[in-house]
Amino acid sequence: GQAMSYETLNPEETRARLDGDWTYVDVRTPEEFARGHVPGAYNIPAFFPGPMGMMPNPEFPGAVSAHFAADRALVMGCAAGGRSMHACEQLAAGGYTKLINMDGGFNGRPDPTGGPGVPGWQERGFPVADTCEEGRDWESLKGVQG
Repeated sequence: GQAMSYETLNPEETRARLDGDWTYVDVRTPEEFARGHVPGAYNIPAFFPGPMGMMPNPEFPGAVSAHFAADRALVMGCAAGGRSMHACEQLAAGGYTKLINMDGGFNGRPDPTGGPGVPGWQERGFPVADTCEEGRDWESLKGVQG
């Protein structure tokens, strides 16, 4: 069978990687990002709200490739893990080889059966930044062709 082209790790496992050479890309909307995010994160939204719900951001793959080489170790994170999974699939299809999908995301992923689910980054008491590092917000990252 085909090997998984990305890893799925919970926030605790992901945090251990971020101490190394992994870069965190927050794929939530700029509004969500501004309310708090993983320190040092880059904000490249994978989806935007549209009239029919969340719509893929057509600029997403180009913005990622403009800033990060295909062998860069990237963590994709969203609110619960759904959007980041799609982001990983899209980037893997585009040739990215070192990807992590942070399951549970920033806010946590509820268990559909009412179980505990996966606590998110924030729920675990991990550090949260509410100001963005220079050049890492979507306004700075979009529309720059590499």
